[in-house]
Amino acid sequence: MTKEDKVLVIQEIKEMLQDAKVVYVANLEGMNAASTSDFRRQAFKQNITLKVVKNTLLQKAMEQIEGVDYSEMFPTFKGNTAVMVADTANAPAKLIQGFRKKAEFPALKSAFLQETFYIGDENLGTLANIKSREEMIGEIIGLLQSPIRNVLSAIQNKPETVEAKAEEAAPVAEETKVEETAAPEASAEATDAPSAE
Repeated sequence: MTKEDKVLVIQEIKEMLQDAKVVYVANLEGMNAASTSDFRRQAFKQNITLKVVKNTLLQKAMEQIEGVDYSEMFPTFKGNTAVMVADTANAPAKLIQGFRKKAEFPALKSAFLQETFYIGDENLGTLANIKSREEMIGEIIGLLQSPIRNVLSAIQNKPETVEAKAEEAAPVAEETKVEETAAPEASAEATDAPSAE
């Protein structure tokens, strides 16, 4: 690879990482051509940008990016390396996990997401369980809708409740009328009694 080629590759990697919020570095060593090709296809379907890179060029590209100090990841840049960039925080981890059901590789070297570095393959499970933005929004919407559903349910059941209360109140109203009609008779008897004396 000529010096000019290296400069071009570094520039490509920089462009790929420039505004990335989710960056995974994986080890594809041990994967045959067919499984690597399948891995690339699955990444493409899930909107994960994947690029196999030379470790030294990846490090040089990361050193030139402003705003993020990737140096914590540099010690993991050994052997075969693939950079994965995604919008969904857990998508690359889930993709790697899916392939790991059949084989030992790919393996996670390191990752940077949500302003945090994750070093080592033992973090794969943690990263796969991180909720994506869409999942979190869905949960928040579900929580917000729950009280609204309760209110709507109460409103829909309200006419039945009002009728039930009206039926309960009707016998009470009749009893009150009976008492009111009985009261004038009693007062009439009271006025008749003194004249009898």
